[in-house]
Amino acid sequence: MKKSTSTLPSALQNLLPTSLHGLCTATTVKKGSLLFQTGKKPQWMFFVVDGEVTLERLSQQGDPVVLQRTRHGFVSEASLQSAKYHCDGRAVANSDVVQIPIQDLAEALRNDADFSARWISMLNQEVKRLRLQCERLSLKSVKERVRHLIHTEGKDGTYAVNTGLKSLASQLGVTHEALYRTLADLEKSGELKRQDASLVLPHN
Repeated sequence: MKKSTSTLPSALQNLLPTSLHGLCTATTVKKGSLLFQTGKKPQWMFFVVDGEVTLERLSQQGDPVVLQRTRHGFVSEASLQSAKYHCDGRAVANSDVVQIPIQDLAEALRNDADFSARWISMLNQEVKRLRLQCERLSLKSVKERVRHLIHTEGKDGTYAVNTGLKSLASQLGVTHEALYRTLADLEKSGELKRQDASLVLPHN
């Protein structure tokens, strides 16, 4: 159920011009539900407040391929200048999402130079995050990828696993069996702890 948003997350309050604040709506999306679908005309820009949303496209074999995972931030930025969606946006966990009317957002970007500068800065941060993902996938061992993930995307040595280890294995580009074995080895050696659905690197 959608509802008008009176209080936006601080990230959106700081980014969006006040003229857009009252146009935003918040909704809770159930796990497995689509936010948008391939071929449909974009009407909203989506900001994930909590949960996890993936961008997916079918391979030639008909299997879903994950193009992007977002746990906090925008998805479908490319739809701002596209006549249709080129992938599906799917909630892989129950997710709180803010929707921004895409035409109003585009108009604000055209007419508000300060907002445009903030938007470009936000996109630059996203590019840096994607570079870290590429760096992580270039690491040879599963152990190195797990450590890299916790260091770069965790907080104070803790990374919350909200969508399960199978989803995490896909994110790391490894089989879930390989991830299970690696986590067990790291726990046994005392290099990692698993607690409250989180991966924790003990402080030395």
